[in-house]
Amino acid sequence: MTRAPLKNPLIAIIGATGTGKSELAVALAQRYNGEIINGDAMQLYEGLPIITNKITVEERKGVPHHLLGCIGLNEPTWVVGTFVKKAIGVIEKIRSRGMLPILVGGTHYYTQSLLFIDALATTKDSDPLAEAQDFVPDLAAKYPILNESDERLMEELEKVDPVMAMRWHPKDRRKIQRSLEIWLQTGRRASDMYAEQREAKLANTGNASDSDQGLRFPSLVFWIHAETETLRERLDRRVDNMLARGLLDEVASLDGLLRSNASADMPIDETKGIFVSIGFKEFRPYDSAIREGSCSEKELSRMREDAVERTKIATRQYAKRQVRWIERKLMSGLDDARSGDSLYLLDGTDVSAFNSSVVEPAARLLDDFLTATPMPAPSSLSDTAKSMLQVNQSRQGTTAPQNWIRERCQLCDVT
Repeated sequence: MTRAPLKNPLIAIIGATGTGKSELAVALAQRYNGEIINGDAMQLYEGLPIITNKITVEERKGVPHHLLGCIGLNEPTWVVGTFVKKAIGVIEKIRSRGMLPILVGGTHYYTQSLLFIDALATTKDSDPLAEAQDFVPDLAAKYPILNESDERLMEELEKVDPVMAMRWHPKDRRKIQRSLEIWLQTGRRASDMYAEQREAKLANTGNASDSDQGLRFPSLVFWIHAETETLRERLDRRVDNMLARGLLDEVASLDGLLRSNASADMPIDETKGIFVSIGFKEFRPYDSAIREGSCSEKELSRMREDAVERTKIATRQYAKRQVRWIERKLMSGLDDARSGDSLYLLDGTDVSAFNSSVVEPAARLLDDFLTATPMPAPSSLSDTAKSMLQVNQSRQGTTAPQNWIRERCQLCDVT
């Protein structure tokens, strides 16, 4: 089907950590006069290039990168509303220069919130919680119920919004709190707001120039995917490489910041922000043992091996969560917005064939996209694309509130 002429296109590159997202972004930016916008929460922080896996200056190959290393280490991670507002500002500036904006990063809820026109995650005018999220302590003080136990929070949510209470796991405190916050701040049920949002998306039958049926901009999304075992080995090697490049120096530096602030009676919440990055929390006990000199060489060796293994496990788990988000959230969102054909999976399993299996297919698709040429079906690119993209077929419609069902959790035996 021929697309309407494109206006203000956005390219997004998603996928698990270690699949080559930044490499593809740079390659496309070089060919199509692009500038890159970072969509990784940890890479917003200044410094610490190893812990945050920032692309190096050499790897950028002269391509401008934005929202990279732009906030201090003691600052909180940006809430979604802040990221979207900042990113839109950057996109507008990129377009004013006649360049193509390319969003790349592993924090997929950032990506999804930017891609979609979402009444709950855009600006402060359209997000009843955006302002409150910037001042979480004040919000909790204003509404003491938010400090109660998980069980008490769920009881309250069941009273005010039973539909959302049915959706969340009883131990998912963050999501339960957010649903309660919406009720407390607006006097409206989150389930009603989501339903209205869904109906608005489904009612939108305009073309790409009219927000592309739920998308904020006409968008082309590339998902770089790698076979699980191959990616596991690749990620394990990356952790080893991080150690060789100086990971422990960055761990010591970050730990020093915490200790310095604590000594100055200005403690930093180490359960948030950069301090929860993979690698720091796993190696911190080992770093402390070295600094204190209280352990034998044998004990230190054991602690180091344990930290390495835990870092590798955490990295693999993070990669799995990223893929789950794409499958369960992003793909469903695109289907709801009738934009499922905007997502193309590229098989990045074979690193030696990255150019032929990822870069070149992406370039051909981008050519078609920018010139309004009819594009191939996403599932036709490869057997991997066909199998992975069909995973979502059985999930179509499950995002509608009337289709939510409560199941029994096999881990905690709670319905």
